[in-house]
Amino acid sequence: MRHDESRALYDRALSVIPGGVNSSVRATRPYPFFIERGDGAHVVDADGNRYLDYVMGYGPLLYGHDMPDPVRAAVQSYASEGPMYGAPTEVEVDLAEFVARHVPSVEMIRFVNSGTEATVSAVRLARGYTDRDKIVVMQGGYHGAQESTLVEGSFDHAEPSSPGIPSSFAEHTIPVPFNDVAAAERVFEEHGDEIAAVLTEPILGNTGIVHPDDGYHERLRELTEAHGSLLIFDEVITGFRVGGLQCAQGKFGVTPDVTTFGKIVGGGFPVGAIGGKAEILEQFTPAGDVFQSGTFSGHPVTMAAGYESLTYAAENDVYDHVNHLAERLREGISDIVADQAPSYTVVGTDSMFKTIFTREGHVAPRNAADVADAETERWERIFWQEMTERGIFLTANQFESQFVSYAHTDEDIEETLEAYKEAL
Repeated sequence: MRHDESRALYDRALSVIPGGVNSSVRATRPYPFFIERGDGAHVVDADGNRYLDYVMGYGPLLYGHDMPDPVRAAVQSYASEGPMYGAPTEVEVDLAEFVARHVPSVEMIRFVNSGTEATVSAVRLARGYTDRDKIVVMQGGYHGAQESTLVEGSFDHAEPSSPGIPSSFAEHTIPVPFNDVAAAERVFEEHGDEIAAVLTEPILGNTGIVHPDDGYHERLRELTEAHGSLLIFDEVITGFRVGGLQCAQGKFGVTPDVTTFGKIVGGGFPVGAIGGKAEILEQFTPAGDVFQSGTFSGHPVTMAAGYESLTYAAENDVYDHVNHLAERLREGISDIVADQAPSYTVVGTDSMFKTIFTREGHVAPRNAADVADAETERWERIFWQEMTERGIFLTANQFESQFVSYAHTDEDIEETLEAYKEAL
Protein backbone atom coordinates (compact mmCIF):
# COMPACT_ATOMS: atom_id res chain seq x y z
CA MET A 1 0.00 0.00 0.00
CA ARG A 2 1.10 3.54 -0.74
CA HIS A 3 0.56 6.22 1.91
CA ASP A 4 2.04 9.30 0.27
CA GLU A 5 -1.06 11.47 0.72
CA SER A 6 -1.55 10.45 4.35
CA ARG A 7 2.09 11.16 5.09
CA ALA A 8 1.82 14.59 3.49
CA LEU A 9 -1.38 15.37 5.39
CA TYR A 10 0.22 14.32 8.65
CA ASP A 11 3.19 16.57 7.92
CA ARG A 12 0.77 19.49 7.45
CA ALA A 13 -1.20 18.54 10.57
CA LEU A 14 1.89 18.50 12.77
CA SER A 15 2.31 22.22 12.08
CA VAL A 16 -1.15 23.22 13.26
CA ILE A 17 -2.56 20.41 15.46
CA PRO A 18 -0.75 19.14 18.60
CA GLY A 19 0.71 15.75 17.71
CA GLY A 20 -1.03 16.01 14.35
CA VAL A 21 -4.29 14.54 15.68
CA ASN A 22 -7.39 15.74 17.53
CA SER A 23 -7.67 12.65 19.73
CA SER A 24 -4.54 11.04 21.11
CA VAL A 25 -5.54 7.44 20.26
CA ARG A 26 -5.39 8.31 16.55
CA ALA A 27 -1.62 8.85 16.67
CA THR A 28 -0.56 5.55 15.10
CA ARG A 29 3.01 4.68 14.16
CA PRO A 30 4.74 5.96 12.11
CA TYR A 31 1.79 8.18 11.15
CA PRO A 32 -1.98 7.68 10.81
CA PHE A 33 -3.70 7.12 7.50
CA PHE A 34 -6.21 9.89 6.80
CA ILE A 35 -9.74 8.79 5.94
CA GLU A 36 -11.37 10.24 2.85
CA ARG A 37 -14.74 8.49 3.06
CA GLY A 38 -16.67 5.55 4.45
CA ASP A 39 -18.44 2.90 2.41
CA GLY A 40 -20.58 0.38 4.27
CA ALA A 41 -18.21 -1.69 6.40
CA HIS A 42 -15.15 -0.11 4.76
CA VAL A 43 -13.18 3.11 4.90
CA VAL A 44 -11.09 4.52 2.09
CA ASP A 45 -8.02 6.61 2.89
CA ALA A 46 -6.54 9.63 1.13
CA ASP A 47 -4.37 7.35 -1.05
CA GLY A 48 -7.34 5.25 -2.16
CA ASN A 49 -6.51 2.27 0.06
CA ARG A 50 -9.60 0.38 1.17
CA TYR A 51 -9.92 -1.20 4.64
CA LEU A 52 -12.49 -3.36 6.38
CA ASP A 53 -13.37 -1.21 9.39
CA TYR A 54 -13.72 -2.67 12.89
CA VAL A 55 -13.01 0.60 14.69
CA MET A 56 -16.42 1.95 13.70
CA GLY A 57 -15.67 5.39 15.14
CA TYR A 58 -14.78 3.67 18.45
CA GLY A 59 -18.29 2.28 18.73
CA PRO A 60 -21.04 4.65 17.59
CA LEU A 61 -21.44 3.32 14.04
CA LEU A 62 -23.86 0.46 14.62
CA TYR A 63 -24.80 0.57 10.93
CA GLY A 64 -21.34 1.14 9.55
CA HIS A 65 -20.81 4.05 7.20
CA ASP A 66 -24.11 3.76 5.32
CA MET A 67 -27.04 5.05 7.36
CA PRO A 68 -30.37 3.25 6.87
CA ASP A 69 -32.69 5.25 4.62
CA PRO A 70 -34.94 6.55 7.46
CA VAL A 71 -31.89 7.78 9.37
CA ARG A 72 -30.39 9.49 6.34
CA ALA A 73 -33.71 11.12 5.46
CA ALA A 74 -34.18 12.44 9.01
CA VAL A 75 -30.63 13.82 9.16
CA GLN A 76 -31.01 15.57 5.81
CA SER A 77 -34.41 16.95 6.75
CA TYR A 78 -33.35 18.40 10.08
CA ALA A 79 -30.05 19.72 8.71
CA SER A 80 -31.85 21.53 5.90
CA GLU A 81 -34.27 23.25 8.27
CA GLY A 82 -31.60 25.05 10.26
CA PRO A 83 -28.42 24.13 12.15
CA MET A 84 -29.86 24.60 15.67
CA TYR A 85 -32.24 26.84 17.61
CA GLY A 86 -31.27 27.20 21.26
CA ALA A 87 -34.79 25.98 22.07
CA PRO A 88 -36.46 22.58 22.54
CA THR A 89 -37.66 20.44 19.63
CA GLU A 90 -40.13 17.55 19.45
CA VAL A 91 -37.55 15.03 18.31
CA GLU A 92 -35.57 15.30 21.57
CA VAL A 93 -38.74 14.32 23.42
CA ASP A 94 -39.21 11.40 21.02
CA LEU A 95 -35.70 10.13 21.72
CA ALA A 96 -36.05 10.62 25.47
CA GLU A 97 -39.30 8.64 25.50
CA PHE A 98 -37.71 5.85 23.45
CA VAL A 99 -34.76 5.47 25.81
CA ALA A 100 -37.01 5.59 28.87
CA ARG A 101 -39.23 2.84 27.42
CA HIS A 102 -36.36 0.44 26.80
CA VAL A 103 -33.55 0.97 29.33
CA PRO A 104 -34.36 -0.41 32.81
CA SER A 105 -32.73 2.39 34.82
CA VAL A 106 -34.09 5.33 32.84
CA GLU A 107 -37.16 7.24 33.98
CA MET A 108 -35.81 10.61 32.88
CA ILE A 109 -32.86 11.64 30.69
CA ARG A 110 -30.81 14.76 30.00
CA PHE A 111 -28.99 14.99 26.66
CA VAL A 112 -25.52 16.54 26.39
CA ASN A 113 -22.81 16.56 23.73
CA SER A 114 -20.26 13.85 24.57
CA GLY A 115 -19.61 10.87 26.78
CA THR A 116 -17.17 12.96 28.79
CA GLU A 117 -19.79 15.63 29.38
CA ALA A 118 -22.25 12.95 30.44
CA THR A 119 -19.94 11.46 33.07
CA VAL A 120 -18.85 14.89 34.33
CA SER A 121 -22.51 15.77 34.82
CA ALA A 122 -23.32 12.41 36.40
CA VAL A 123 -20.57 12.81 39.00
CA ARG A 124 -21.76 16.33 39.82
CA LEU A 125 -25.33 15.04 40.06
CA ALA A 126 -24.34 12.25 42.45
CA ARG A 127 -22.46 14.64 44.69
CA GLY A 128 -25.31 17.12 44.68
CA TYR A 129 -27.96 14.46 45.34
CA THR A 130 -26.09 12.77 48.20
CA ASP A 131 -24.29 15.84 49.59
CA ARG A 132 -21.08 13.76 49.61
CA ASP A 133 -17.78 14.22 47.77
CA LYS A 134 -16.07 10.87 47.22
CA ILE A 135 -16.56 8.62 44.22
CA VAL A 136 -15.29 5.08 43.71
CA VAL A 137 -13.94 4.20 40.25
CA MET A 138 -12.36 1.11 38.73
CA GLN A 139 -8.64 1.00 38.04
CA GLY A 140 -8.29 1.12 34.27
CA GLY A 141 -11.86 2.25 33.74
CA TYR A 142 -12.36 5.21 31.45
CA HIS A 143 -14.96 7.92 31.92
CA GLY A 144 -13.74 10.59 29.56
CA ALA A 145 -11.34 13.45 29.94
CA GLN A 146 -12.54 14.75 33.29
CA GLU A 147 -10.55 15.66 36.39
CA SER A 148 -12.50 13.48 38.83
CA THR A 149 -11.72 10.24 37.01
CA LEU A 150 -8.31 10.86 35.45
CA VAL A 151 -6.91 9.30 38.59
CA GLU A 152 -4.63 6.33 39.14
CA GLY A 153 -3.25 4.41 42.10
CA SER A 154 -4.88 2.49 44.92
CA PHE A 155 -7.75 3.25 47.26
CA ASP A 156 -5.34 4.59 49.90
CA HIS A 157 -3.01 6.43 47.51
CA ALA A 158 -4.68 8.03 44.48
CA GLU A 159 -3.08 10.66 42.30
CA PRO A 160 -3.90 12.41 39.02
CA SER A 161 -3.01 10.43 35.90
CA SER A 162 -2.30 13.54 33.86
CA PRO A 163 -0.44 16.80 34.40
CA GLY A 164 -2.75 19.75 34.77
CA ILE A 165 -5.01 18.15 37.38
CA PRO A 166 -4.58 19.41 40.95
CA SER A 167 -3.84 16.63 43.42
CA SER A 168 -6.82 17.81 45.46
CA PHE A 169 -9.13 16.25 42.87
CA ALA A 170 -7.64 12.83 43.52
CA GLU A 171 -8.39 13.17 47.23
CA HIS A 172 -12.06 12.63 46.45
CA THR A 173 -11.61 9.68 44.06
CA ILE A 174 -11.02 6.12 45.24
CA PRO A 175 -9.71 3.66 42.62
CA VAL A 176 -10.30 -0.05 43.24
CA PRO A 177 -9.53 -3.10 41.08
CA PHE A 178 -12.40 -4.27 38.88
CA ASN A 179 -13.86 -7.62 40.00
CA ASP A 180 -12.36 -7.30 43.49
CA VAL A 181 -15.32 -7.59 45.86
CA ALA A 182 -13.12 -7.49 48.96
CA ALA A 183 -11.60 -4.15 47.89
CA ALA A 184 -15.04 -2.63 47.33
CA GLU A 185 -16.26 -3.87 50.71
CA ARG A 186 -13.19 -2.47 52.44
CA VAL A 187 -13.69 0.95 50.86
CA PHE A 188 -17.27 1.09 52.05
CA GLU A 189 -16.27 -0.07 55.53
CA GLU A 190 -13.83 2.82 55.80
CA HIS A 191 -15.61 5.56 53.79
CA GLY A 192 -19.22 4.44 53.38
CA ASP A 193 -20.79 7.65 54.69
CA GLU A 194 -18.55 9.79 52.42
CA ILE A 195 -19.14 8.01 49.11
CA ALA A 196 -21.50 9.72 46.70
CA ALA A 197 -21.31 7.04 44.01
CA VAL A 198 -19.59 4.05 42.51
CA LEU A 199 -18.89 4.78 38.85
CA THR A 200 -18.13 1.78 36.65
CA GLU A 201 -18.47 0.51 33.13
CA PRO A 202 -20.57 -2.69 33.11
CA ILE A 203 -17.76 -4.13 30.96
CA LEU A 204 -14.40 -2.37 30.91
CA GLY A 205 -14.46 -1.38 27.25
CA ASN A 206 -11.42 0.84 27.06
CA THR A 207 -9.08 -1.69 28.65
CA GLY A 208 -9.17 -4.67 26.36
CA ILE A 209 -12.78 -5.72 27.20
CA VAL A 210 -12.90 -7.05 30.76
CA HIS A 211 -16.08 -8.83 31.80
CA PRO A 212 -17.50 -8.74 35.31
CA ASP A 213 -17.31 -11.86 37.45
CA ASP A 214 -20.64 -13.44 38.29
CA GLY A 215 -22.18 -11.48 41.16
CA TYR A 216 -19.75 -8.55 41.03
CA HIS A 217 -22.20 -5.88 39.91
CA GLU A 218 -24.86 -7.34 42.19
CA ARG A 219 -22.51 -6.82 45.14
CA LEU A 220 -21.82 -3.23 44.10
CA ARG A 221 -25.58 -2.73 43.95
CA GLU A 222 -25.95 -4.09 47.50
CA LEU A 223 -23.11 -1.97 48.88
CA THR A 224 -24.34 1.28 47.36
CA GLU A 225 -27.91 0.70 48.53
CA ALA A 226 -26.77 -0.17 52.05
CA HIS A 227 -24.71 3.03 52.36
CA GLY A 228 -26.98 5.51 50.59
CA SER A 229 -24.63 5.88 47.63
CA LEU A 230 -25.52 5.84 43.95
CA LEU A 231 -24.50 3.17 41.46
CA ILE A 232 -23.62 4.76 38.12
CA PHE A 233 -23.14 2.63 35.01
CA ASP A 234 -21.07 4.26 32.29
CA GLU A 235 -22.67 2.75 29.18
CA VAL A 236 -21.05 5.16 26.75
CA ILE A 237 -19.51 2.15 24.97
CA THR A 238 -21.92 -0.66 25.86
CA GLY A 239 -25.14 1.34 25.57
CA PHE A 240 -27.31 0.01 22.70
CA ARG A 241 -24.47 -2.27 21.61
CA VAL A 242 -24.37 -4.86 24.42
CA GLY A 243 -27.77 -6.17 25.48
CA GLY A 244 -29.64 -4.61 22.58
CA LEU A 245 -32.14 -1.91 23.44
CA GLN A 246 -31.91 -2.70 27.17
CA CYS A 247 -28.14 -2.11 27.10
CA ALA A 248 -25.64 -4.01 29.26
CA GLN A 249 -27.66 -3.45 32.43
CA GLY A 250 -30.49 -5.44 30.89
CA LYS A 251 -28.12 -8.21 29.84
CA PHE A 252 -26.66 -8.46 33.36
CA GLY A 253 -29.93 -7.89 35.20
CA VAL A 254 -28.53 -5.13 37.42
CA THR A 255 -30.26 -1.75 37.46
CA PRO A 256 -28.10 1.25 38.41
CA ASP A 257 -29.41 4.54 39.78
CA VAL A 258 -27.88 6.56 36.96
CA THR A 259 -26.60 5.62 33.51
CA THR A 260 -24.43 7.62 31.14
CA PHE A 261 -24.69 7.19 27.37
CA GLY A 262 -22.92 8.33 24.21
CA LYS A 263 -22.08 7.03 20.76
CA ILE A 264 -25.04 5.01 19.40
CA VAL A 265 -27.71 7.02 21.25
CA GLY A 266 -26.87 9.86 18.84
CA GLY A 267 -26.76 7.74 15.71
CA GLY A 268 -23.07 8.42 15.17
CA PHE A 269 -23.26 12.17 15.76
CA PRO A 270 -21.70 13.93 18.81
CA VAL A 271 -23.83 13.12 21.85
CA GLY A 272 -23.94 12.16 25.49
CA ALA A 273 -26.77 11.60 27.94
CA ILE A 274 -27.46 11.04 31.62
CA GLY A 275 -30.46 8.87 32.50
CA GLY A 276 -31.84 7.46 35.71
CA LYS A 277 -34.45 7.67 38.42
CA ALA A 278 -36.70 10.70 38.16
CA GLU A 279 -36.08 11.80 41.75
CA ILE A 280 -32.34 11.92 41.04
CA LEU A 281 -32.45 13.46 37.55
CA GLU A 282 -34.79 16.19 38.75
CA GLN A 283 -31.92 17.55 40.82
CA PHE A 284 -30.58 19.05 37.58
CA THR A 285 -31.43 22.68 36.91
CA PRO A 286 -33.97 24.08 36.26
CA ALA A 287 -35.96 21.44 38.18
CA GLY A 288 -33.37 21.31 40.96
CA ASP A 289 -30.17 23.02 42.05
CA VAL A 290 -27.39 20.96 40.40
CA PHE A 291 -26.26 23.09 37.50
CA GLN A 292 -26.17 21.53 34.05
CA SER A 293 -26.52 23.26 30.70
CA GLY A 294 -25.14 23.27 27.16
CA THR A 295 -25.66 25.31 24.01
CA PHE A 296 -25.70 22.32 21.66
CA SER A 297 -27.42 19.85 24.00
CA GLY A 298 -30.35 18.11 22.33
CA HIS A 299 -29.10 19.18 18.90
CA PRO A 300 -31.96 18.41 16.48
CA VAL A 301 -29.82 16.62 13.86
CA THR A 302 -28.25 14.40 16.53
CA MET A 303 -31.60 13.72 18.19
CA ALA A 304 -33.17 12.77 14.86
CA ALA A 305 -30.25 10.50 13.97
CA GLY A 306 -30.43 8.81 17.37
CA TYR A 307 -34.17 8.35 17.34
CA GLU A 308 -34.33 6.93 13.82
CA SER A 309 -31.29 4.69 14.42
CA LEU A 310 -32.76 3.13 17.53
CA THR A 311 -36.23 2.85 15.99
CA TYR A 312 -34.72 1.04 13.02
CA ALA A 313 -32.90 -1.34 15.37
CA ALA A 314 -36.16 -2.03 17.21
CA GLU A 315 -38.01 -2.86 14.01
CA ASN A 316 -35.36 -4.93 12.23
CA ASP A 317 -32.92 -7.77 12.94
CA VAL A 318 -29.99 -5.44 13.59
CA TYR A 319 -28.80 -6.97 16.86
CA ASP A 320 -29.29 -10.54 15.67
CA HIS A 321 -27.15 -9.76 12.63
CA VAL A 322 -24.26 -7.96 14.32
CA ASN A 323 -24.13 -10.33 17.30
CA HIS A 324 -24.14 -13.40 15.05
CA LEU A 325 -21.30 -12.07 12.90
CA ALA A 326 -19.25 -11.05 15.93
CA GLU A 327 -19.72 -14.49 17.48
CA ARG A 328 -18.50 -16.10 14.24
CA LEU A 329 -15.53 -13.75 14.26
CA ARG A 330 -14.63 -14.45 17.90
CA GLU A 331 -14.95 -18.20 17.37
CA GLY A 332 -12.84 -18.05 14.22
CA ILE A 333 -10.11 -15.98 15.86
CA SER A 334 -10.18 -18.33 18.87
CA ASP A 335 -9.57 -21.30 16.57
CA ILE A 336 -6.67 -19.51 14.88
CA VAL A 337 -5.19 -18.49 18.21
CA ALA A 338 -5.45 -22.02 19.58
CA ASP A 339 -3.56 -23.31 16.54
CA GLN A 340 -0.98 -20.57 16.00
CA ALA A 341 -0.69 -18.43 19.13
CA PRO A 342 -2.03 -20.19 22.23
CA SER A 343 -0.81 -17.47 24.60
CA TYR A 344 -3.37 -15.05 23.14
CA THR A 345 -6.99 -14.87 24.26
CA VAL A 346 -10.14 -13.61 22.55
CA VAL A 347 -12.62 -11.56 24.54
CA GLY A 348 -15.90 -9.77 23.89
CA THR A 349 -19.65 -10.17 23.79
CA ASP A 350 -22.49 -9.27 21.43
CA SER A 351 -20.88 -7.07 18.74
CA MET A 352 -17.66 -6.26 20.66
CA PHE A 353 -14.41 -8.22 20.27
CA LYS A 354 -10.69 -8.03 20.98
CA THR A 355 -7.63 -10.27 20.97
CA ILE A 356 -5.43 -9.83 24.05
CA PHE A 357 -1.77 -10.70 23.66
CA THR A 358 -1.47 -12.34 27.06
CA ARG A 359 1.97 -13.50 28.14
CA GLU A 360 1.17 -16.70 29.98
CA GLY A 361 -1.55 -19.10 29.00
CA HIS A 362 -5.03 -18.63 27.60
CA VAL A 363 -6.52 -16.60 30.46
CA ALA A 364 -9.16 -13.91 30.03
CA PRO A 365 -8.25 -10.72 31.90
CA ARG A 366 -10.16 -10.00 35.12
CA ASN A 367 -8.99 -6.45 35.64
CA ALA A 368 -7.04 -3.63 34.03
CA ALA A 369 -3.72 -4.84 35.43
CA ASP A 370 -4.09 -8.10 33.51
CA VAL A 371 -4.48 -6.18 30.26
CA ALA A 372 -1.62 -3.82 31.08
CA ASP A 373 0.62 -6.87 31.58
CA ALA A 374 -0.15 -8.09 28.06
CA GLU A 375 2.28 -7.63 25.19
CA THR A 376 0.98 -4.20 24.26
CA GLU A 377 4.04 -3.28 22.20
CA ARG A 378 3.61 -6.33 19.98
CA TRP A 379 0.05 -5.26 19.16
CA GLU A 380 0.99 -1.68 18.34
CA ARG A 381 4.34 -2.14 16.60
CA ILE A 382 3.77 -5.38 14.71
CA PHE A 383 0.24 -6.81 14.69
CA TRP A 384 -1.65 -3.59 13.92
CA GLN A 385 0.76 -2.78 11.09
CA GLU A 386 0.43 -6.28 9.63
CA MET A 387 -3.37 -6.17 9.72
CA THR A 388 -3.45 -2.71 8.19
CA GLU A 389 -1.29 -3.88 5.28
CA ARG A 390 -3.86 -6.65 4.74
CA GLY A 391 -6.68 -4.11 4.56
CA ILE A 392 -8.08 -4.60 8.07
CA PHE A 393 -8.59 -1.47 10.19
CA LEU A 394 -8.39 -2.28 13.92
CA THR A 395 -8.03 -0.04 16.95
CA ALA A 396 -4.42 1.01 17.14
CA ASN A 397 -3.48 -0.42 20.52
CA GLN A 398 -4.17 -3.29 22.90
CA PHE A 399 -6.77 -1.41 24.91
CA GLU A 400 -9.73 -0.06 22.90
CA SER A 401 -12.60 -2.31 21.88
CA GLN A 402 -13.42 -3.29 18.32
CA PHE A 403 -16.89 -3.57 16.82
CA VAL A 404 -18.91 -5.36 14.17
CA SER A 405 -21.54 -3.34 12.33
CA TYR A 406 -24.78 -4.05 10.48
CA ALA A 407 -22.90 -3.38 7.23
CA HIS A 408 -20.49 -6.29 7.75
CA THR A 409 -21.17 -9.53 5.88
CA ASP A 410 -20.23 -13.19 6.18
CA GLU A 411 -17.70 -12.62 3.40
CA ASP A 412 -16.12 -9.81 5.42
CA ILE A 413 -15.71 -12.14 8.37
CA GLU A 414 -13.98 -14.76 6.22
CA GLU A 415 -11.64 -12.12 4.76
CA THR A 416 -10.81 -10.91 8.26
CA LEU A 417 -10.07 -14.42 9.54
CA GLU A 418 -7.70 -15.01 6.63
CA ALA A 419 -5.87 -11.82 7.58
CA TYR A 420 -5.62 -12.98 11.22
CA LYS A 421 -4.13 -16.29 10.07
CA GLU A 422 -1.43 -14.50 8.11
CA ALA A 423 -0.68 -11.79 10.66
CA LEU A 424 -0.48 -14.09 13.70
